[in-house]
Amino acid sequence: MLETALTAFTTFFAVIGPIDTAVLLASLTPNMTPAERRAIAVKAVFIATIIILVFALVGQPVLSQLGVSLAALQTAGGIILFMIALEMTLARRPGPVPALSAKESEEAEDKAEAHAEIAVFPFATPLMAGPGAMTSAIVLAAGTKGNFELLGAVVAAIIAVMAVTLALLLAAQEIHQFIGLTARKVIVRVFGVLLAALAVQSIFNGIAAAHIFG
Repeated sequence: MLETALTAFTTFFAVIGPIDTAVLLASLTPNMTPAERRAIAVKAVFIATIIILVFALVGQPVLSQLGVSLAALQTAGGIILFMIALEMTLARRPGPVPALSAKESEEAEDKAEAHAEIAVFPFATPLMAGPGAMTSAIVLAAGTKGNFELLGAVVAAIIAVMAVTLALLLAAQEIHQFIGLTARKVIVRVFGVLLAALAVQSIFNGIAAAHIFG
């Protein structure tokens, strides 16, 4: 159970990217008061947590109804996560979440006064509850094979990562001021390598479960 929890925590920390999300929050809300920024952080984390938990708890049963096997899910999820990890490791984007386009950034800035809107977009989704987090939730939950203790470990890991994310978002301005660019790049690359290894293992598990070579 501990191994499952650690794997889930590392995976979600990598794909959600709490540090870069915190820096982005400070960057997009320079004229807001600390209270306003806190309100956005709390709402964004709450919404993202609900989305990820829903995918973890009911995502796999829904896919099963569509005829998608666990082996296929693990393999596909591993490929998607590996692509994310590759981009993180090669620094093709500023962090372990999809980079915002110029149009999306402008939209987010235009919505700065509408706290509810900016909390949902871009922070809750796609920055935190993005494709990587959703895929990870489904794959990790499916990998528990109905074991409630292991599923509980995955859920606990999700909540733990989101708690860390909330803490960092609440300290977004301080992190933005004191963390260096080099430190951010090192953190992203380290978690990129770890996520790549977890993704490859997921692919191996999927192939083994499908008995392609056996």
